[in-house]
Amino acid sequence: MSGDPASYDLFVIGGGINGCGVARDAAGRGYQAALAEQGDLAEGTSSRSTKLVHGGLRYLEHFAFGMVREALRERETLMSIAPHLVRPLRFVLPVLPGGRPAWLLRFGLFLYDHLGGREKLPGTEALDLRDVPEGAPLRPSLRKGFAFSDCRVDDSRLVVLNARDAADRGATIFTRTRVLRAWAEQGAWRVVLRDATGGDREVAARLIVNAAGPWAGAALGAVLGVQAAPRLRLVRGSHIVTRKLFDHDSAYLFQAGDGRVVFAIPYCDDFTLIGTTDADFSGAPDEAAITPDEIAYLCAVASGFFARPVGAGDVVWSFSGVRPLRDDGAGDAAQASRDYVLDERRVEGAPLLSILGGKLTAFRHVAEQVADRAALSLGARGKRWTAAARLPGGDLSRGDLAAFARDLVAHYPFLTAREAARLAGAYGTVAGTILGAAKKREDLGRDFGLGLSEAEVEHLVTREWARTAEDILWRRSKLGLWAPPEMAGALDEWLATHSEGA
Repeated sequence: MSGDPASYDLFVIGGGINGCGVARDAAGRGYQAALAEQGDLAEGTSSRSTKLVHGGLRYLEHFAFGMVREALRERETLMSIAPHLVRPLRFVLPVLPGGRPAWLLRFGLFLYDHLGGREKLPGTEALDLRDVPEGAPLRPSLRKGFAFSDCRVDDSRLVVLNARDAADRGATIFTRTRVLRAWAEQGAWRVVLRDATGGDREVAARLIVNAAGPWAGAALGAVLGVQAAPRLRLVRGSHIVTRKLFDHDSAYLFQAGDGRVVFAIPYCDDFTLIGTTDADFSGAPDEAAITPDEIAYLCAVASGFFARPVGAGDVVWSFSGVRPLRDDGAGDAAQASRDYVLDERRVEGAPLLSILGGKLTAFRHVAEQVADRAALSLGARGKRWTAAARLPGGDLSRGDLAAFARDLVAHYPFLTAREAARLAGAYGTVAGTILGAAKKREDLGRDFGLGLSEAEVEHLVTREWARTAEDILWRRSKLGLWAPPEMAGALDEWLATHSEGA
């Protein structure tokens, strides 16, 4: 380390959804922003969610009306700024004999429909499950239900596109870069970073935002030297993925016998995503893994509703994430608040702001609050702007993703409808930039299989910080669900010779 360090107004620790959202908002307001992520973007909790943008229907039972209202409003906003990523999804809520009565469910759904100023999605309707396609996969004893609306999202792509927009607006994004230590000096921060090669650099920042998710507590103590750090409760949420269990495109919300809810969601065309669990967790967040008991639990809940039992042998993939929740003293992890806290303090005069807790759906609002508070320390620059600015690729004509996918096939007839749908859903209008002037498949370079071309991989390396086959197959896409082992090997071999200096 030599010479004067690079200097930023705002330095973000953590490349998950909150960190990338903060970097985007701050850069768009005119602040010099930087972000450091110790691994790949969204490698932690932000790629291991239930893939939903939703208000959280179950939180109404805990009278968390403010949190639900905020999330429902954000659902509307995210549908507008990222129509390629945030897509409507209809949920079926069966009425369970002996469970919560139908009138109570209907009342809760009425509140859910009206708390957040719903405009874009259809409201709740009662269902006779004997007469609709959604009833066919269920046990015959389930005769009544309700259908309501929320949204699905590709969580890891939402993170990456926030980072991309932040960088396009001037932010510096360091991936695979660990924050070794930071200390206050004359009312500002000095930060030492270590990159993937083992090289160290020092940067300066006027304000640090700790958005390290489940690592936020450790960052406060070990990295930032805060002695009296607020308490976080780490909760492991696990999911299983099976071959698809039903043929329609609605999802289910099941009321488990222990009071929890479990989702069964159509996933990547050929699969069903089932989750989540809630279990207190201790240990390194990146070592969280689903347990046999959790697999058995999710299979048992699903089997209680589906006519065909679901067993461990049906599971083709599973994943676990650690959610950092503020410790509100709740006895059961499932009851712990999903709301967020912004912890502000000064360390020897240097401002520090930590994001503790929160939901994927609320990230934009959280980032906006952080940027508002940062302005008090840094001086006001630009105004709030993210509620109306689309994420990269989100400028779809009429917001119609299916129509855009059909246009891709018309313009690039070598694409199959399935390939076009994947490209449209992942990249929106940026898909046209990737495909460029190609007239035939060979114009896109090497074919790695499953419709993944060299042109797309080059885009992921140069524009989306991908460095490994895992980055590409599991976070930039979900092609890993189908990919044979040799595909990952071919990608890593290609990346070893093409990602230098990217």
